[in-house]
Amino acid sequence: MTEKTENCHLNSFLTLHDDSEFPLTVRAVNLALTKQDDKISECHLIFQVTPELYQRIDTKTLFNLKPEIRSPLSGGVFHPSLDIKIEASLDPTLLPKLAEHAKDANQAATYIQYLSREQPNHPILSTYSWYALQVKQQQETGETDYRTLWAYLKPSFITQDGIDREKLNEAMANFAQEWADPNGSGLSQAVVSQAIEEMTKSFEGLTNSISEMTEEVVSETIEEMTKAFAELADSISEITEKINAEESLFETIINFFKAENWQFQQVQEQQALRLAFQGENGKWDCYARARETQQQFVFYSICSIKVPKPKRRMLGEFIARANYGMIIGNFELNFDNGEIRYKTSIDVKGNLITSETFKQLVYTNLLTMDQYLPGITSVISGKMSPEEAIAQIEAPVE
Repeated sequence: MTEKTENCHLNSFLTLHDDSEFPLTVRAVNLALTKQDDKISECHLIFQVTPELYQRIDTKTLFNLKPEIRSPLSGGVFHPSLDIKIEASLDPTLLPKLAEHAKDANQAATYIQYLSREQPNHPILSTYSWYALQVKQQQETGETDYRTLWAYLKPSFITQDGIDREKLNEAMANFAQEWADPNGSGLSQAVVSQAIEEMTKSFEGLTNSISEMTEEVVSETIEEMTKAFAELADSISEITEKINAEESLFETIINFFKAENWQFQQVQEQQALRLAFQGENGKWDCYARARETQQQFVFYSICSIKVPKPKRRMLGEFIARANYGMIIGNFELNFDNGEIRYKTSIDVKGNLITSETFKQLVYTNLLTMDQYLPGITSVISGKMSPEEAIAQIEAPVE
């Protein structure tokens, strides 16, 4: 069987639709068409969205982006002001329609652009007709991304003959590898069970849309998926129990920062690490602390600027304004010595703390300090009032 993939590079806007009255306008970057023996087998579209539009996609699980079938984020968290790229695969049931109008990638791109202009309600333009494979964002420090189960268990794998067992096992194994955190632990049994249920619903919806499949084949397909993922759940549960029994919270923290390639020093006679971070707007020290008895993890970013005594009340107003509405973490000001720090923390007692939990707390902390640092400097120097500085920092990105 001969397989060939063609690419068509794009820089144009496409208008897609969901079940709401508000269309989604995305910037198409690339369209890839894969053929097997001259028959279209896959169509992948890479497009770019703003963080605000991604929030809508994430909330409404558009492009079949169910949370339960995503791997953990790698490389930190998404930056709130940088565009995000999504690679998605077209529902295989729509490939014959595409093939009626396109023989290669260029023709496919031209046809989809035509639909965007002339037939905006065409099924090919529905967000539910595309399965997100990967979501990524390029940052100065590297790439932040996550993959979905669809990147491994392709929608095209499900045919009138069901799913090939070997492909199913390979896909589940690869996805499990993505799912496991860098320290070797995994998700809890409850989370995995929920994932099985959600993925079963997802695949049931997909398989039922393929008219050629019999009810018996659909049932067998779902049963095989559930069995494979149940085995994965048992494996993850065993690993989790072993790690919880052997590893202290502080050891888990150390292993996390090692896996993330951080340089750090242990604070003498304390269960704490000292780290340095260089952001876009400055450099500062950080502290990661384990409170073993209370089973709490705390992460601090210590501002490199000490607030002069005459400016501390003004900075107090700045911090009060900054903290208002914050969901994760808060700023703190020591009125005695002028130290400013940003704190994120979590109580892990009775819960499994994963690499994803650490990433959310650590990288959200760092991004927040970096975002507000120019405002701190402006207020101390007298260039801006606290109100003006906060308004500038929190102004919507156009």
